[in-house]
Amino acid sequence: MKSCCLTALLLIIANICVAQTYISLAPCITNDPGTFWGKSNLALEIGRQWDVFSLGIDIGKTSLGKVTGRDTTAYLELRPNLNIFQEGKFTNTFTAGIGYIFNSTQSLMTELTSGIEYAYNDQLHLNIYFGQYYYSGKINASTTTFFGFSVMLYFAKSNPKALIPNPHK
Repeated sequence: MKSCCLTALLLIIANICVAQTYISLAPCITNDPGTFWGKSNLALEIGRQWDVFSLGIDIGKTSLGKVTGRDTTAYLELRPNLNIFQEGKFTNTFTAGIGYIFNSTQSLMTELTSGIEYAYNDQLHLNIYFGQYYYSGKINASTTTFFGFSVMLYFAKSNPKALIPNPHK
C-alpha cells in the first residue's frame, strides 16, 4: 500500500512539473442593461497547462460599475479549459468554470465559454472568447452572455496541442 501511494505521489509531482504556468488578463462586456462600466467585467487568471488541458484560478469582478454599499461583484472561480482543435497558430478552446461571488444573493456562478486563441509566439497568446455566465442563489437565478478578449503570458515557452489533431500535418 505504501509503495502504491508513493508511486501515485511521484506521478502527480512529475505531472505537475511538466506543466506550463501562465497568467491571463481578460476583460469582457456583457449584454446586461446599464452603463458601459456596469456591463464591463475584468478577470485575472493564474494557472497551469498540460498539453490540451489547463486549469486556472480566476479572480475578478462581475461589474466595473460604481457600487454603493457592500461590494457584490468580486468573485473567485475555478476554470478548467480544453483545447479542442488546432490549425497552425489558431486553437479553438472550451472552458467550463464554477465560482463563488462574494456577498451576492446569487453567489453560485457557472460559466460556459468558447474561444479562438492565437499563439503570437511561444509565450504570448491572444484569445477572443464568448460565452454565458449562470448565477444562482436561494431565491432567484439569472444568466447573461458576454464577449471578451484575453492576453495570456506563459512563463516558459509553450506549445499547446489540440485534443483533435489535424490529420493534414
